[in-house]
Amino acid sequence: MNSGKVKKRLLQGIDVSNWQGTVNWAGHADRGVAFAFAKASEGGDYTDKWFPRNWNGMRESWIVCGAYHFARPKGDPLEQARHFLGVIRSAGGLRRGDLIALDLETNDGLRPERVARYARRWCHYVERHTGVRPFIYTFHTFAQNGHCAGLAEYPLWIASPERPRGEPAIPQPWNDWTIHQYDNRPLDRNVFHGSRKELTRMGFRPR
Repeated sequence: MNSGKVKKRLLQGIDVSNWQGTVNWAGHADRGVAFAFAKASEGGDYTDKWFPRNWNGMRESWIVCGAYHFARPKGDPLEQARHFLGVIRSAGGLRRGDLIALDLETNDGLRPERVARYARRWCHYVERHTGVRPFIYTFHTFAQNGHCAGLAEYPLWIASPERPRGEPAIPQPWNDWTIHQYDNRPLDRNVFHGSRKELTRMGFRPR
């Protein structure tokens, strides 16, 4: 890991899904949470019923908003990407600085190259239709096994709770990390190495 990252400020974040139920966004903001990701969708037709409430709760609390899609690589990546963007639209849509991520942690029994191809197609579709380069959320072993081939151009959100905060192990094909999920009990906690302004620059820009 490059030493510059140790010196940079670590911005605090969390991520949530339907498992958390009602989230006290104002309380998290008061405790220093600056950004968050909420699950929006999974596969081609599942919508997280809590997403609209989470999306608006983050926004009302001045937390940088992120939405993620749980990948089901056996399905059609374009159908899943369209479904994901539709869920966001239904919740109020993207605003300046909003973030997008693909949660890539299951192979659905497919070979790594099939999973990686699914992810590339999903990301290309989303980037083409939003102008946002998605984060790739994944685990070290999953990536090392080849499931993330060809995704190095996308920022890495690495789940590495066994490592100290801000010091994750970095899997191939990346040589750097952008967000580190360093804890998952009782809530998924993350850090971004940089400022709020630097983070929102990676998000949505109205055309």
